[in-house]
Amino acid sequence: MATFLMCGQEAAKHFVFDEGYINLNHGSYGTHPIEVRSVHRKYQERAEARPDTFVRYELRTRLLKEARQAIADYVHAPIETCVLVPNASTGIDTVLRNLIFKPQDAVICFSTIYPAFMNTLDYLAERSEFSILKIEHDLYLSDDEICKVFEKFLEKISDDGKKAKLAIFDTITSLPAIRMPFERLTEICRSHGVLSCIDGAHGVGQLHLNISQLDPDFFVSNCHKWLFTPRSCAVLYVPARNQHLIRSTLPTGFNFRKKEKAAKSNNYVANFAAVATTDDTPYLCIPAALEWRKRIAFGEKTGEEAIISYNKELARKGGQLVADILGTEVLDNEELTLGDCAMTNVRLPVGSEKCSEKVADCLNRTMNRRYNVAVNVYYYRQALWVRLSAQIYLELQHFEAAGRVLREVLMTYAVDDSRLMD
Repeated sequence: MATFLMCGQEAAKHFVFDEGYINLNHGSYGTHPIEVRSVHRKYQERAEARPDTFVRYELRTRLLKEARQAIADYVHAPIETCVLVPNASTGIDTVLRNLIFKPQDAVICFSTIYPAFMNTLDYLAERSEFSILKIEHDLYLSDDEICKVFEKFLEKISDDGKKAKLAIFDTITSLPAIRMPFERLTEICRSHGVLSCIDGAHGVGQLHLNISQLDPDFFVSNCHKWLFTPRSCAVLYVPARNQHLIRSTLPTGFNFRKKEKAAKSNNYVANFAAVATTDDTPYLCIPAALEWRKRIAFGEKTGEEAIISYNKELARKGGQLVADILGTEVLDNEELTLGDCAMTNVRLPVGSEKCSEKVADCLNRTMNRRYNVAVNVYYYRQALWVRLSAQIYLELQHFEAAGRVLREVLMTYAVDDSRLMD
């Protein structure tokens, strides 16, 4: 019987970071424990031992279905609604590129939309006439206020003679990292007849999710970020009512059917089972990652409860500690709902005249390459912020170390900005 691993130093022994390296940027690329890495390598070795046998008769038949069943059970969704894709970007792009837009259609998003998805919308709008309407919202708004702004926006679109076809919003946005009231936004979409497309890149493994209860029109989430699978691995959820809209994969796979054939039977799952030649072995690690997570403990809590509770608590305390060291603030609203996740945002004490994306890049490089501390400094609305990710292999001491290094780097930068690594 497996023994429990306490969050912090004990759990950290199961990850393979370089000695002295502090990874406070888990949200960007994720990582996975040694035990899951061993499972991954086993599948890679099997794939090379008998490539044809493995891909044709193991991967595309039994193994992919087992992985899909595992993630479907985890997010409380029917297996026939869940397929696996390399990452959230592929999933969202698949949805957007399959939908047909008309000139009167509008796609709604928030100003915090992931930049790559904004690029996809801009590209598609060059090819098909439709409107992209972005909601510029104050990041300190309460959940109630965010939902009111969203609903009024939808109503105004209708009054202006346009049709809101699709709304894209996050579970947790990327930069800044804030938890959105995605459950209520999904309900508003449903009541207004608008398709809801949820970018859940940071959702699976970080939040408790019940997709059947949430009932979005499209949902995508990475597994390699917060669930501890190898890169690249993500789940795309499309309920049965919308599967006829997703006719092609990216790229178009072997099981594509022309309209007349597709209309006779549902081809959604088969379509995603054979998409070009890729390394699908990360998908097969989902069951192993879920089993490993059951071993984690935090106080009296175990498994998912332990991981999610520990990360949220560490993010709260760690973010405030760094803010205290820097003499600034944590980004949140009065209800503290924006920071109800495993990431936190702290404003850096840098005057607006010295704030830019280039400076953010240089700060990240300096912290990472010179001081062995991975953080995510970014430029947002005339200020520099740092996003810090909590994870079970970290403790409060790591946030303190990052805060002190940040303060040192910023003091040096204030005196001589050439000291930053460009």
